[in-house]
Amino acid sequence: MLPKKNKADKKAIEKIFKEGRFINSSSLTLKFLNNVHTRYGHARVSFIVPKTVEKKATERNFLRRKGYLILEKYWNKIPNDFVGVFIFNKQKEKNLPEVIEEDIKIILNKI
Repeated sequence: MLPKKNKADKKAIEKIFKEGRFINSSSLTLKFLNNVHTRYGHARVSFIVPKTVEKKATERNFLRRKGYLILEKYWNKIPNDFVGVFIFNKQKEKNLPEVIEEDIKIILNKI
C-alpha cells in the first residue's frame, strides 16, 4: 500500500478533473497533470472506484487497495512532478488483479 504522502488530495484531484489530460485502457482511465511543481516534491497518485462499477463499499475498497498494491511495483516509472488519478471503468467481466496490473503497465508506458 502506498503511503498517504504519495496519494493525491482533494484539491489536486479537483484540479486534475478541470485541467488534466487522460489516457484510457480497458479497465482503467488515468487523469493526470505533468510538470506540477508542488510543495511535496514527489509524485502523488490515487484510485477512484465509482458506485457504477461496484455497488458495495467493501468491493470498491478491495479494488482500490489492489490498485495501490500493484502500482507500488511500478512506482519508479512515475516522474516526480506527476499528479494523477486512476479511475476504474465499468466492464462486463470482473476487474481481476491480472487485468488491472496489465492496464497499469500499459498506461504508465504511455506517460
